[in-house]
Amino acid sequence: MTDAAPKKLFIKTYGCQMNVYDSQRMAEALGAKGYVTTESVDEADMVLLNTCHIREKAAEKVYSDLGRLRPLKHARPDLKIGVAGCVAQAEGAEILKRMPLVDLVVGPQSYHRLPQMVEAAGKVIDTDFPEEDKFEHLPPRKALRGPTAFLTVQEGCDKFCAFCVVPYTRGAEVSRPVARLLAEARDLVSRGVREITFLGQNVNGYHGAGDGGAWSLGRLIREMARIEGLERIRYTTSHPNDMDDDLVAAHGDVPQLMPYLHLPVQSGSDRILKAMNRKHTAEQYLRLVERIRAARPDILLSSDFIVAFPGETDADFEATLALIRTVGFGAAFSFRYSARPGTPAAEKPELPAELADARLQALQALITTQQRATQEAMVGREVSVLYEKPGRLRGQMVGKSDHLHAVHVTDSAGRPGDLVRVRITASAPNSLAGERITI
Repeated sequence: MTDAAPKKLFIKTYGCQMNVYDSQRMAEALGAKGYVTTESVDEADMVLLNTCHIREKAAEKVYSDLGRLRPLKHARPDLKIGVAGCVAQAEGAEILKRMPLVDLVVGPQSYHRLPQMVEAAGKVIDTDFPEEDKFEHLPPRKALRGPTAFLTVQEGCDKFCAFCVVPYTRGAEVSRPVARLLAEARDLVSRGVREITFLGQNVNGYHGAGDGGAWSLGRLIREMARIEGLERIRYTTSHPNDMDDDLVAAHGDVPQLMPYLHLPVQSGSDRILKAMNRKHTAEQYLRLVERIRAARPDILLSSDFIVAFPGETDADFEATLALIRTVGFGAAFSFRYSARPGTPAAEKPELPAELADARLQALQALITTQQRATQEAMVGREVSVLYEKPGRLRGQMVGKSDHLHAVHVTDSAGRPGDLVRVRITASAPNSLAGERITI
């Protein structure tokens, strides 16, 4: 008697790093039901779309992808199709109404229930915000895909920015207990992980329960840095209002905390920042940048920008460009404003598309100039690179520098997980090239 062939799971992940982590955990949860992941949608027994509501027209893109699955479902009626993540949370039963081919809809706080959902008869929807900690119901982490790993430390957001759906799709801020995070981190390191990125919708608002009460993110980082074998620590995404003194100081005090910080500002105009409900001014952001750079002079900063927010004038846009010139970002993500249903800003008239596109192109051109200058300044320098995988060329390894630059290194003896010194020899549009330094 032979064991039944494993069922195959195809997951498409949209959007952010949180979703990459969530997709991994969903796969592990479904692994308990005999599913193994596949890269081919055609051979899948289940297709799961793990969605994100941050990008423009996110729901429409999901519905479009579901439409492309219709012939596959028609040919194989037993194929299970699920929609997970933030679009699932926001759209809920509307997905089942518009797309009858979908079998299940699960929100980002309920995906630990996936094993039960796939066994249920008929259509299933679960977009609750359960009281139980979903992480306590997920199986242990399984196979890792390299020397880096994500670790969710916080979920949800209480900021209620006028353009953002996260408080509605992810819920209120919740921080995981310190002891559980330390145990998970130690397990990851014991299995070869050398770099961990802490994840959260508002990660620097972390306030998990630990010895003596609630711990800040700075204190958590300092404790994590004591784990032998954990060489690198990163975190994302942050809100400027939650960069407290201890966290700023940690960038100078903790060698394992990498000199890279993603710190979204969204706009350089105080009038627009107020309309966005950001609760900080451009000047306060600039003073914060000064404090961070005083603690860690070589830090590379990246940010998020929304262009053409309702009511944005030429003067407001110029204020954003001025802030970018002042800070000098090494990278940034920028988007043309698009309304998210249910958010306060969605009730306001949008600017003409042509104007929004022109402003976005101008902002991206400035950011690109700064990014290229940052990378070109690295040529000739020695940096630390953590190898993640072999490169496309023979005798080449690809990894990340401490500043999060992708680096292609000539090194025929390299292996994933090696942490090496590299001399940068060239800069490409989105990466660096280098040679390993032999000591």
